[in-house]
Amino acid sequence: MKRQKLSVTIITHNEENNIRDCLESVKWADEIIVIDSESNDRTVEICKSYTNKVYVNPWPGMNDQNNIAVDKASYLWILNVDADERLSDDFRNFVLAEMCNPASDGYRFPRQNYFVGKWLRFGGWYPDHVLRLFRKDKGRFAGINPHGKVVVHAGKVTTVPIPIIHYTYNSLKEYVIRQESYASIAAAQMYKNNKTGINSFLLILLKVPWKFIETFFLKRGFLDGSHGFIAAIGASYTIFIKYAKLWELKQNHKMLSNKF
Repeated sequence: MKRQKLSVTIITHNEENNIRDCLESVKWADEIIVIDSESNDRTVEICKSYTNKVYVNPWPGMNDQNNIAVDKASYLWILNVDADERLSDDFRNFVLAEMCNPASDGYRFPRQNYFVGKWLRFGGWYPDHVLRLFRKDKGRFAGINPHGKVVVHAGKVTTVPIPIIHYTYNSLKEYVIRQESYASIAAAQMYKNNKTGINSFLLILLKVPWKFIETFFLKRGFLDGSHGFIAAIGASYTIFIKYAKLWELKQNHKMLSNKF
């Protein structure tokens, strides 16, 4: 039976340290689409050595950038991969076999998330299922930035037990920088959605300690040792930054309103 052709989509920004290994793990695909958000390192140069379909587009948000990549894909089937992810030989073999006779409209996979060199198995870090393989006419990126996801409309979705390898944070510095960025985007999105009536200070008091309890104890992050403890503290820190930034946006709005 003739195999369905496959487009891999990747969005990038300053990923010169990650992107080559990612591209090596997907070079078996029929097409690779890269949408770069104005990197100032060698990301674009490296990508062009693997594909001639590299486009530069100013950052419009996670979902929009991913959907631009989907729109530029030539084929019906899309496999979306992040620059810090890698696909194993087993993953490749499954996809190629499935494309000969697809049984579903979308496929969800677990992720092995590595935090400062260790695969975290607990604390909510695994299995961390993500829908990444889907029909272009059925799936679309949606949800709340910065953590959008693929939503398959009126179609069958299957969960496959073959993991995506995700080198999510290689250092604490990288973790803190990215979490602050995510928190800023999330707070701005909440403010934009008119969630200004919530008591952000009260949520800080309640949600920050609860996040640590949930991650470290209820989701057994302690079984990941010191990595699990640091990750649980980091999860609480991210909640604090998100609601603190929402609080700040509300304070700035009040000050502007008082001037007029």
